[in-house]
Amino acid sequence: MPFVRFAAGRLVKGVLVLFAIAVLNFFLIRAAPGDPAQVLAGEGGAADAVLLEQLRERFGLDRPLLEQLWIYLKGYATFDLGFSYRQQQPVLTLILDRLPATLILTGTAFVISLLLGVVLGALAARRAGRWSDSLITTIALVFYATPLFWIALMGQIVFSLKLGWVPNVGYETIGANYTGLARAADIAQHLALPALSLGLFFTALYARMMRASMLEVSGADFVKTARAKGLSPAVITRRHIARNAILPVVTLAGLQAGQLVGGAVLTETVFAWPGIGRLMFDALVQRDYSVLLGVFFVSSAMVVVFNLITDIIYRIADPRIEVAA
Repeated sequence: MPFVRFAAGRLVKGVLVLFAIAVLNFFLIRAAPGDPAQVLAGEGGAADAVLLEQLRERFGLDRPLLEQLWIYLKGYATFDLGFSYRQQQPVLTLILDRLPATLILTGTAFVISLLLGVVLGALAARRAGRWSDSLITTIALVFYATPLFWIALMGQIVFSLKLGWVPNVGYETIGANYTGLARAADIAQHLALPALSLGLFFTALYARMMRASMLEVSGADFVKTARAKGLSPAVITRRHIARNAILPVVTLAGLQAGQLVGGAVLTETVFAWPGIGRLMFDALVQRDYSVLLGVFFVSSAMVVVFNLITDIIYRIADPRIEVAA
C-alpha cells in the first residue's frame, strides 16, 4: 500500500506538471514571430488579405487567444493534439508514425550510454591513479566537451564514407523491401551510428559519475568492515561498493533520459532519421504550431514517465530508502 500511494502521488504530480507545461508551451509558441497563415499563403504563391483571412478562419487562428487555449486544452484531455495545416494530417497520427523511430534511437542510445558509462566508470575507479584510469577519464572528458553534431558528422565521415562499415543516413534501405529478421538487421545497421553518436556524450557523464561515486563509497565504514571480515575484493566491489555507488548514476540517468529527445533533434537531422525530433525541426521552420505543441507535449510526457520509472528503480535498487509521496 505505501508503494501504491507513492506511485499514485507521483502520477498526480506528473499530470499537474504536464498541464502547466502545456499552457506554457501554448503561450510561448504564440509569442514566436511569424504567421502560419502567411507561410501557407506564401507557399501557395499568393498572399492577399482574403486568402489570409480564410486560412486563419479555417484553422481557428482568428479566434481570441483564450478561446484557442480552451480548445487546445480540451483537445489534449481527449488525446486530440490538433490538425497540421501544413501536412493536412492529425498531429497525433504524425507523431505516432514518427515516435517508434525516436524511441528505438533514444532507447538504444540510453542503454549503450548507461552500460558503457557504468562499466568504464567502475574500471576507472578500480584502477584509480593508473594509466588506464587516466585514459578512461580523458576520453570521457573529450566526448563530454565535444558538440554532439560534430561527433555525428565525424562518425559519418569516418565509419560510413571512408570505411563503409555502416550506412550513412536513413532508417532503412529504400526499395529493399526487407521483411522479418532481414528488415530488423537492416534497421540495426542504420541505427548503429546514430545511437553511438547520441550515446557517447551521456556515456562520458555516467562514467565520470560512477568513478567518483565508487571512490567515495570505497572509503565508507561498511566497506572497511567488509574488508575486515575477509571478503574477497570482487565480492566487496559487487555487493557493497557498486550497488551503492550506482544510485547517483541511476538518478542522473533518469534525469538525462528525457534530454535524449532533445539530443535526438540534432542526431535525427544529421542522419535523416525519421523521428519526432526531425518532425519538430520541420514544424519549426514551417511555423506549424499544432505539430510543435504536440511534439512538445509528447516529449514532456516522456520526461515525466522516465522520472517516474527512475523513482521506482531507485526504490528497487536500495530498499532502505523510505517510500514517500
